[in-house]
Amino acid sequence: MALSVNLRAHISFTEAHSNPSILKPRKLTISVPPKLLKLSPIKSVHGKFEPPCAVTEKPRWVKVLDTAASLYPLYVTVGGIVACVKPTAFSWLVKRAPASYSFCLGFIMLAMGLTLELRDLISLLMRRPFSILCGCIAQYTIMPSLGMIISKSLGLPPSISVGLILLSCCPGGTASNVVTLIAQGDVPLSIVMTVCTTLGAVVLTPLLTKILAGTYVPVDAVKLSISTLQVVVAPILLGSYLQSSFPAAVNIFTPFAPLLAVLASSLLACSVFSDNVLRLKSIVLNASWPSDLSPLLRIQEILSGELGVVILSVLLLHFGGFFVGYLSASICGFRQSQRRAISIEVGMQNSSLGVVLATSHFTSPLVALPAALSAVIMNVMGSSLALIWRYIDPSDSNVAPKLEKQEQLGVGDS
Repeated sequence: MALSVNLRAHISFTEAHSNPSILKPRKLTISVPPKLLKLSPIKSVHGKFEPPCAVTEKPRWVKVLDTAASLYPLYVTVGGIVACVKPTAFSWLVKRAPASYSFCLGFIMLAMGLTLELRDLISLLMRRPFSILCGCIAQYTIMPSLGMIISKSLGLPPSISVGLILLSCCPGGTASNVVTLIAQGDVPLSIVMTVCTTLGAVVLTPLLTKILAGTYVPVDAVKLSISTLQVVVAPILLGSYLQSSFPAAVNIFTPFAPLLAVLASSLLACSVFSDNVLRLKSIVLNASWPSDLSPLLRIQEILSGELGVVILSVLLLHFGGFFVGYLSASICGFRQSQRRAISIEVGMQNSSLGVVLATSHFTSPLVALPAALSAVIMNVMGSSLALIWRYIDPSDSNVAPKLEKQEQLGVGDS
């Protein structure tokens, strides 16, 4: 999603001489608002500073589609409410699971691939290896560690523990790119991290899940790897191939791709959540409570039970991801915009992949519950954090000496 900014200079004319009878050339004076003087110069692909070039204005209907795609947290939240009030609204998709879930995720990844140019990806990898590598390492160390620690600390049941660990071992979610844009973070870094961690998920997600969750239930890492390859990597590569081979045809579909991917992701998460709502409602209805218990106390009793513990574990997982991700980026000496991108990328997981792997490879339906709840909780938390950061200027003059030295040597990020 491109963000275009129109900078309008204030132009005034002053006379070179005060004698009006003699025609003299006028001197052009351009006054720039003080706020614009603080803007950083723009670096070109080759690392040289160049003046900003004119940005092509997007058509209005494309802007509308982009705005609609950025409302992903709203769609998931509304869908979650519908799933609670009327779970049968998603039964047409639930009945066809897990094939329907795999199809939805494959479509999401295909849409992502259609907007991806491998040349641009490789170019950015060559120019910014340090920040991308640090972000990917943070993704696959911080979250799996937190998932294991939280499941042990809260004493979660085996099925919920496996689901939480599986969720924590998933790559970054595509919603993180939109959230990073809202938070005024480094969007190119966020996009490349999402692609790299998603491609790495073929090996790392099954391997880490087997190591960390294998003590609870048997985990077939090979089957998990094959599923990840089929529903994630293959559609991305296919989309990228179509984009490079048939650009004219793909460009017609590209403006619609983000919105369709967002709607498919929302539908997938809410469908799994609705399936678990029916199960949780039966537990609530079978519970024996005093007849005079107030609704508020009943909600308190529900949240203090198994559902409350699952919600708490998911909250702690994502909060820890945002906080430790930001902290690790600060220790590495990155700028504020990069810290925000890494924090959001680490804290927001691909819950759709967690849902598909849980429903396809584990017998207990409760394994998919953390990922389904995460789709709602994660987006609400990420969007709230992004709105706070949106009103805090990300430009920082005190760049860490370590990063400044790297940039002078041409090694650091652009």
